[in-house]
Amino acid sequence: MHRSGERWRKGRLVRSRRMVVAANVTEYEYVEGSIPTEWDSWIRGRRKEPPSVEELLKNQSYRDNIKIKAREVEEKDLILQAKEYEDGLVTTPAKTLAKGHAASTDFGKQEISEDPSSTANTFQPGSWLPKK
Repeated sequence: MHRSGERWRKGRLVRSRRMVVAANVTEYEYVEGSIPTEWDSWIRGRRKEPPSVEELLKNQSYRDNIKIKAREVEEKDLILQAKEYEDGLVTTPAKTLAKGHAASTDFGKQEISEDPSSTANTFQPGSWLPKK
């Protein structure tokens, strides 16, 4: 048993080739994701029939609605976090500054700083320095 689009040729099972010619796009302008997933599935043989225009429009509308709903949930969450902060239920996250990288020449050198710092899984709280 073999998938549609495959044929026996000289005693071997050979997949048929599927190609899409994009309108007004040159090779250097292609970016991953610029071909709709429905067409990608058809090209790779994961579906038998190419997508219809109606299917493409329906799926794009669905993806757009999901993005809108996700944005609304994120906005509601930010409003709730701000209200909880105002009510004193939570504190704002500590703002830390990542200083350096393990491959950096000055990594690991201790500098006294008033600001907290973070590198990977370590945390260095800020320190107080007397005024001279």
